[in-house]
Amino acid sequence: MTKRTEKTAHAVIDTCGETYAEQAGIRLRNSPAALYQLLVLSHLLSARISSGVAVAAARALFDAGMRDPRHMADATWQQRVDALGEGHYRRYDERTSTQLGDEANLLLERYGGDLRRLREEGDVAELLQQFPGIGPTGADIFLREAQAVWPEYAPRVDDRMRAGAERVGLPRSPGALSRLVSEEELPHLAAGLVRVSLDKGLADEVRAASRSTASSG
Repeated sequence: MTKRTEKTAHAVIDTCGETYAEQAGIRLRNSPAALYQLLVLSHLLSARISSGVAVAAARALFDAGMRDPRHMADATWQQRVDALGEGHYRRYDERTSTQLGDEANLLLERYGGDLRRLREEGDVAELLQQFPGIGPTGADIFLREAQAVWPEYAPRVDDRMRAGAERVGLPRSPGALSRLVSEEELPHLAAGLVRVSLDKGLADEVRAASRSTASSG
């Protein structure tokens, strides 16, 4: 670990380190509603659609009252489609509406609507994939953000983060990355590295910010 890599890691956070949960208006806590909202967001983000659209669709669902599994399950299929449409999530809206309803019902039936019970059962990454629409990518997204409140999953580093780290010259291993920032900053570094992996221009911005910090220091 060097001062240069530390400065680059903090440049990632300062430039684009807002977590996706924060962007979607989720006040992430170890509570049933917040964790469920993160599950919905992870579901939407895992589709082949822009993250901005996925975040907007999550906000639209929550604004329409579907902030917990009971309200999601009680909403009609059309109400879910309409909310997804408000967020411009139209390519997969009909299938996703069905999956969100099935997902909410399964969570209610199997875990009483509380993902903390799933946490107690074992391999969360595997168990998350029992929900319709949540595959390995969705599970990675969930745990990448949930490490803020489920510290046993920190540091959570997936392939998308590794690609971002390589793009800005940071180490790719979980241990090396986690030593660059505090535990509280790790989810922000994770979100920033994902964004960097998807946007070369953003990576250039991070490198420029890192050089500027280094020269001023």
